[in-house]
Amino acid sequence: MGHGHDHDHDHTHETAGGDLSPAMDLSIPDSELSPSDVSRRGFLRGAGLLGAGAAASVLAAPGAASAAGLSHAHGPVGGGSDKGGFTWLAGDHHIHTQYSSDAQYRVLDQAKHGHAYGLDWLVITDHGSNEHAKIGVEKVNPDIRKTREEIKDLLTFQGLEWNIPAAEHATVFVHPGKNEVEVLKQFEQTYDGSQLPATNTEAQNEAAAVAGIKFLASQVKARKVEGALFLANHPARRGIDSPHEIRNWRDADPTVAIGFEGAPGHQAAGIPAAYGRGGARGYYDNNPSAASYAGYPLESYRTWGGFDWMTATVGGLWDSLLAEGKAWWITVNSDSHVVYLDQSDRGPGTDFAANGKHNDPVYSGKTLTTAGDFWPGYYGRTNVGATSFAYKAVMDGLRAGRVWVDHGRLVKGLDARVRVAGDRRWDAGTPLGGVAQVKRGTSTELTLDIDLQDVPNFAAFIPVLKRVDVIVGTVTGPVTDKDKFTAPDTKVVKSFDISSFDTSAFDTSAFDTSSFDTSAFDTSAFDTSASDTSAGAKSVSLSFPLGRLDKPFYVRVRGTDGNRTQPGLMGASVDPYGPKLDVIGDADPWGDLWFYTNPIWVLPK
Repeated sequence: MGHGHDHDHDHTHETAGGDLSPAMDLSIPDSELSPSDVSRRGFLRGAGLLGAGAAASVLAAPGAASAAGLSHAHGPVGGGSDKGGFTWLAGDHHIHTQYSSDAQYRVLDQAKHGHAYGLDWLVITDHGSNEHAKIGVEKVNPDIRKTREEIKDLLTFQGLEWNIPAAEHATVFVHPGKNEVEVLKQFEQTYDGSQLPATNTEAQNEAAAVAGIKFLASQVKARKVEGALFLANHPARRGIDSPHEIRNWRDADPTVAIGFEGAPGHQAAGIPAAYGRGGARGYYDNNPSAASYAGYPLESYRTWGGFDWMTATVGGLWDSLLAEGKAWWITVNSDSHVVYLDQSDRGPGTDFAANGKHNDPVYSGKTLTTAGDFWPGYYGRTNVGATSFAYKAVMDGLRAGRVWVDHGRLVKGLDARVRVAGDRRWDAGTPLGGVAQVKRGTSTELTLDIDLQDVPNFAAFIPVLKRVDVIVGTVTGPVTDKDKFTAPDTKVVKSFDISSFDTSAFDTSAFDTSSFDTSAFDTSAFDTSASDTSAGAKSVSLSFPLGRLDKPFYVRVRGTDGNRTQPGLMGASVDPYGPKLDVIGDADPWGDLWFYTNPIWVLPK
């Protein structure tokens, strides 16, 4: 792997959460810096990326977007697949059981199905409520521990779905251990929106949400639990997660608050009425209310190719966070409550209010055609690059942003890296979620290795990847308006037509990118897709030159089967072939499939 060369490279430096470089360590006065570090500090200050407001930046806290080193394991342990030096573990962080008032399955039911459908890890997240806060969080724990013993090659976390004060819901979960119930129970009883005074003002509730995240961080610091994570769920569904609240959650503690659902669960709700519910994917069928953030457009209340508007819009809210340098990641999940085409019902005589759980489900003989959910792992996957098969490794991978997501098993595997141009060593480059630091003027490139799908998904067809989009945005630093939700400098800079690749002969290393300057991100003239189709190709390797570095930027990737597309909300010049707005009543989730990666940052050093 790689190619011979007789010239020197300035190889990328992958931050791994260690010490700050001298230029970024403000405890070191300018007078004690080397001339090069003085120059870099001046650049960072001028870009607004150092000093006040930079605490949540990948520059000021590189460990929040850490490459974290490569694993050299020879094979996955307990599940997963190896690619790019990591064991990729598929999971789902949003699953309900009989301990939720609107769900019905045992923990073991959900876990067995998730495991059968290829998951390596999952999180049980029953709703925060009076019943759950008082008895449910304790009652579910023995069922979770039993599941851990029965399915040893499935990592089963205990969490809950937090009613965020003044906002929507979020997954909160902790590392397994003797204090997991105690910490979750104290958190829920103190900070769940259902437990707070109805007389609270909006400002008081927003402050309570921030305090809740800080409480979780304090429990990790006190070593009550080994880790705790927060991921906002279905953030645009009702329009009540305002941009400033999302920023405040992230800034409260970026080691705990790490991201949001890029795509919601409840995807089966979009199946047309002839066969299904005939509703909206993700139950995104709402309109603005008095509690909604007034600045959001009407289109934000619907999904786009099954994905949340905040993620699906190139140059939108997610990109506005990345453009600040904020490490903020996306996931997908099932939000499984009641499953489409299942034939069970809650047990007779169930009394959730009294017992904090429903009676065990029983066979009903009736097919649930109007249910809106799939089993965990059946449709959506959050794929985490882990260094081992372990609870901590999954949490570390999520926190580091080594994550790509897909629907309908669109692809089998994926490795994305930013490299110094021409360096194809297998252990070189910066992976998803990482920060590549290179000298100004150095040419960098994005490399993608994608394993194409060759087996049917759970809808009994083999998905075909048609197009891969490269999305690039300038890192502009902290915003003055915390309700900003646009990133004008972010756009699709390249689309690869995968059907045109002869993967058996296409060698991206043959391209000389050393003189190709794409610093302004006008890269449409460089077409690396001119090649013949290869029938039956199992993988594709792509390379895209990112130009000589003159300013900080990030890059992320998106792929699709190409079945349903339209120009993005920011216009065709920004996103010519984005996901299509899903129509209520006619949004078959199998009709268009997408994958998304988390970003990689490229910064001058």
